[in-house]
Amino acid sequence: MRLATVLTPPSDENFTLAAQCGVTDFVARYPGITGESLAVTHRRALSFGMKLAAVEGYLPIEQLKLGRDDGTELAAMKSLMAQMGDLGVPLLCYNFMAGTDWVRTQLAAPERAGSKVTAFKLTEVEQAMSLSTTAQGHMSETISAAALWSNITRFLDELLPVAERFGITLAAHPDDPPLPQLLGKDRILNSVDGFERLMQLAPNPRNAICFCQGTFATMGVDIPATIRRLGPHIKYVHFRDARGTAADFAETYHDNGPTDMAAAMRAYRDIGFTGPMRPDHVPQMFGEDAGEPGYTMLGRLFAYGYMRGLMHGAECSATSE
Repeated sequence: MRLATVLTPPSDENFTLAAQCGVTDFVARYPGITGESLAVTHRRALSFGMKLAAVEGYLPIEQLKLGRDDGTELAAMKSLMAQMGDLGVPLLCYNFMAGTDWVRTQLAAPERAGSKVTAFKLTEVEQAMSLSTTAQGHMSETISAAALWSNITRFLDELLPVAERFGITLAAHPDDPPLPQLLGKDRILNSVDGFERLMQLAPNPRNAICFCQGTFATMGVDIPATIRRLGPHIKYVHFRDARGTAADFAETYHDNGPTDMAAAMRAYRDIGFTGPMRPDHVPQMFGEDAGEPGYTMLGRLFAYGYMRGLMHGAECSATSE
């Protein structure tokens, strides 16, 4: 298991702090067609002793999800994968949530000692929709689960051969929140069964899972048991926790949520997981009110130490067994 991170912002200070905490893998956002090249990001990560291990977020795939791509998005994705292949970046994480990315209705829910976390209440989404003409128009555009399965099949059919050519694994992130429908659109990656179907849809080692623990926790599943169930398909981990249900939940610290995090880490060890694992959606701590909710640095520093401790504990327990 390798400790990974995103950095918001990816400043020299944050890179230095992450490296000092033992982070070895950096996760980059999609730079855009005209953005800073991955090669620059790759060299920058190396300068801090880190490997550029994955690309995730802001991918040009919205029209692909909706089945409307005229070839532009497929071309952009194939270009991105070619760049990743040239640099030896092995992992591309995507989601298939049409019309949204991850959704929260609260960005400053109270947590321990005055810290703040992001939270979600479905009833608040519905209230917001009823008050917004723009949102109502957005909701009027629907897509069915059957259409999403058809579209993701085309997505994989087009991109898995490219992934094989360049040595890249496509890791699917669960719908967050993991509801069967949100904002008028169906969702398909909101359950363990959905992920098993996705793996059966394209039984290829390059077709894999990003196991976002907090999202799976809000599905109501047993996390260690589910890690073992999905076992060989898990190639990337978002190590976090959440308290509540898919319709009503809040993020937690790594040490005070409902999941037995030590048991989860032992489960990753038991399935032979050796990939990158990063903290996600951390609490905002004292003095960080101006930062991006869920992505500030002090909570990330807490997470690094907690995760490294669990990693070492899992390794030691394996040695003694």
